[in-house]
Amino acid sequence: MSAGTSIPLSAAPSALARQAATRDAESGTALALTRIFDPEIQLAQWHRPIDAVIAGWLEANAGDLGSGFRQTLAPGDTPDLGGLPAGPGREALAADLAMLAEMLGELLDAPSIGLRMEIVHRAMCPRLHVDRVGIRMLCTYRGPGTEWVEDASADRRFLGAASGGLPDETSGLLLPGYRIETVPPFAVALLKGSLWQGNGGRGIIHRSPAVPRPPRVLVALDAGW
Repeated sequence: MSAGTSIPLSAAPSALARQAATRDAESGTALALTRIFDPEIQLAQWHRPIDAVIAGWLEANAGDLGSGFRQTLAPGDTPDLGGLPAGPGREALAADLAMLAEMLGELLDAPSIGLRMEIVHRAMCPRLHVDRVGIRMLCTYRGPGTEWVEDASADRRFLGAASGGLPDETSGLLLPGYRIETVPPFAVALLKGSLWQGNGGRGIIHRSPAVPRPPRVLVALDAGW
């Protein structure tokens, strides 16, 4: 849906689906991430295999990961994970995060990258929503990945306060036949928000998953301007 477009409240779900169609691009190569610049693409995913060294280290130290951290990285920086338990997995994670930060910086031509690691024991944002950002990178290293829905499965009129506080499944937001999609663990996802140029009234509709076996380890990266 383009900025400034309004949909009559009487519009049928089928009309809503025709006017707004989320498209995602996914691949086993990092090249898929460049598709986020296509106007119709709201989610780009690079599906990677699970790194056994990182996953094993996170599993072994699940109770000693703290509450997370925030850091700002300049080009070429490696994040400081000194507050986390030592081991090969910590070094592998630091190298992986440095690579992701460099990739996002190059993609967005950003002078710095804000990195946020969340150690999550329950869903942080359990309601479907759209981020007021340009483009954000997410990667879940432990636990279930971010959930999202196609526009054809959702009625945006019921996002936020318009849901009346009802769960997504009963508020009217999710249309008949909807399907909740999940970004796989270790996959790198670029999510386009409503503040990306020309993307007003759009942006990928997503939410945090339930955490059946805490903690979930999520990393978010944003361009620093």
